Amino acid sequence: MKFGVSQSVTRKEDDAFLRGNGRYVADLVPPDACRAVVVRSPHAHARLNRIDVDAARAMPGVRLILTAADIADLGPLPCFGVPPGITVDPPEYPILVGDIARHVGDAIAVVVADTLDQAKDAAEAIEFDWEALPHVVDAVAAVEPGAPLVWADRPGNLAYEQTLGDEAKTAAVFAGAAQTVSLTLVNQRLVTNYLDTRAVLAEYDPASESFMLTLGSQGSHTLKRVLAGTILRIPEDRLHVVTPDVGGGFGTKLFPYREYALCAVAAQRLGRPVAWVAERMEHFVADTQGRDNVTIAKLALDEKGRFLALAVDTVCDMGAYLSFFAPYIPYVGAGMLPGVYDIPTCFIRIRSAYTNTVPVDAYRGAGRPEAAYVIERLVDAAARDLGVAPDVLRKRNFIKPQAMPYRTATGKVYDSGEFAGHMARAQEIADWKGFNRRAAASKKAGKLRGIGLATYIEACGAVGPETAKLTLGKDGVVTVLIGSQSTGQGHHTAYAQLIAEHLDLPPEQVQVIQGDTRLIATGAGTGGSSSIPCGGVATAGAAKKLADNLKDIAADALEASVADLEFAAGHIRIAGTDRALSLAELARATKASPERLTTEDTFAPNAATYPNGTHVAEVEIDADTGHVDIVSYVVVDDFGLTLNPLLLEGQVEGGAVQGIGQALMERTVYDSDSGQLITASLLDYALPRADDTPGFIFETRNVRCATNPLGVKGAGEAGTIGACPAVINAVVDALWRAYRIRHVDMPATPERLWAAIEEGKRLHTL
Repeated sequence: MKFGVSQSVTRKEDDAFLRGNGRYVADLVPPDACRAVVVRSPHAHARLNRIDVDAARAMPGVRLILTAADIADLGPLPCFGVPPGITVDPPEYPILVGDIARHVGDAIAVVVADTLDQAKDAAEAIEFDWEALPHVVDAVAAVEPGAPLVWADRPGNLAYEQTLGDEAKTAAVFAGAAQTVSLTLVNQRLVTNYLDTRAVLAEYDPASESFMLTLGSQGSHTLKRVLAGTILRIPEDRLHVVTPDVGGGFGTKLFPYREYALCAVAAQRLGRPVAWVAERMEHFVADTQGRDNVTIAKLALDEKGRFLALAVDTVCDMGAYLSFFAPYIPYVGAGMLPGVYDIPTCFIRIRSAYTNTVPVDAYRGAGRPEAAYVIERLVDAAARDLGVAPDVLRKRNFIKPQAMPYRTATGKVYDSGEFAGHMARAQEIADWKGFNRRAAASKKAGKLRGIGLATYIEACGAVGPETAKLTLGKDGVVTVLIGSQSTGQGHHTAYAQLIAEHLDLPPEQVQVIQGDTRLIATGAGTGGSSSIPCGGVATAGAAKKLADNLKDIAADALEASVADLEFAAGHIRIAGTDRALSLAELARATKASPERLTTEDTFAPNAATYPNGTHVAEVEIDADTGHVDIVSYVVVDDFGLTLNPLLLEGQVEGGAVQGIGQALMERTVYDSDSGQLITASLLDYALPRADDTPGFIFETRNVRCATNPLGVKGAGEAGTIGACPAVINAVVDALWRAYRIRHVDMPATPERLWAAIEEGKRLHTL
């Protein structure tokens, strides 16, 4: 099929975006809409003794000011992501704070005015009486005895503690192990920084007492369900949620946020549309952030270098409140800590702490990048300590293909994977054997050179169920209604290809509609790399049903047997003849009833998919400045089946760039003395640019997924998962070769590396 599965079809979405015809929330705000500004706490921890809004209410253009007392009927933001086997008691996460602010950016009030400038002026006129309270902005410090309490009724700032594995057995294995290796790792906090910031346009219809919210999200149905049932406390049929074009989500746009409910209330009380669009600095203090773990990891080995046991102790920063999925994220990561290795036993402890910082939740990969970083850094450290090549130690301990399905010590069941195969291919492409020659050339030029790899595996593709509904119109266009949500992945193209596989029609004859809860009955949204493993299966199932129906209709119209019919180039024809009908003609045929022209299929995954692969990074470090150049980057991945090579490569490379950003430059810094967010804008928070990005070489070495009907494994987050350990392993390799420096934390900034090199030089001369 020209436009079917595995074809490099160019994205049908891109023409509109490249011409500036994309339509995001901010583009849809009508001229008569009021504009909202949220007033936020300037303190990390402070008691609000008084708030005076009288002067602000009297200012020109001001229509409404809401404080906590004005919205007492609203429910708090919920936390649904509780891991199995434990109890978590989330503190109340209010829509507006009325007593104690617990992080810089905590929402205190909202001002609604005719214009944005008028709302900002009024917000600055509100008077406060604050009483500063002790604060803590670091998770490890937060769980130390005597640390300031974020919540007075939460002793030790502990949100919850959870363990996985067998503690006694793991301890016994370590006690008898021939060798043990230990490493302490920081996985720093990140700010998402998608292209278009969050926004909402709220409208209210008094006749039906219903709301319409147009907002950027990763799934309208989840937000409708939570906003209506938990926060606004109205019947779901009174809330209509629409998501237009979205410029990036990365997990952070999955959640219900305060501004959505606030604008809904304002629109209802004013009888006018109300819009809120986050400014970039607001994004830094109002949207959930990612990562922020400190881990002590230990590996026990026998005398032959075989892995015997893994012990991991992690402190996770939750921020001031428990966000929507937040407690579940460390649990997801913990389950993947054994990685691609045959490790018989393990013990993992997770402690999640409250701090006076912005809440942390899912961010691209959601726990799995953290896990891959731990095990891949630890394996490299073990190889270095044992004097064994890192690829040799990995190959010695990989789970073998013949062991599949394989149950890990954390209970994950891998269905497929040939880990040694993709590692060997990545090394071949990267010319691993020729590295010493290149390193010698770099040394002559006064630079340090290192090479590193990471063999990762992750669990994804299990968010569902998802339903796809297909309708063939009289114009020959197939319309797809589906509850997943594209935020830039290329869903419109991918779903068109799955339909083309059964109907052989070009992408322009497929229209994909997402994000409208009135048109689409249900939807799981987009998260956990599930749109193709779940939504794609549903789309393919509905397309097959539609193809069968159309063959029946065509058999009657063409007076032929169904077995003799085939689809070709947007037509259905009798094979070997020129007798054919276009899909438009078929839709107008006598037996083409609406019921037969519409099909739907639902897929509910009963197992995760396990994409895996190898990243090989080669770096050169300027010893005088600490600057890192990534001179080579190779990825060989196993995604089960490639739906579209172009889309897949784009997803992997984009994810890898995010991982490179974390490895080398991104860092969220809170000042311990003031509690202020120091990196609160793009002036202070570094993001990777084009000249920080290497020329990627990407291949697939697919092994079909045994648990997914399409054979696919999720791909949206994989690039992020493999990148951090590969880059840092390469950096540490360069430092070790030159100065026996065993460890450096992310981000490996020029300043940090320069300091490490200078210290290495000093010790090297002693």
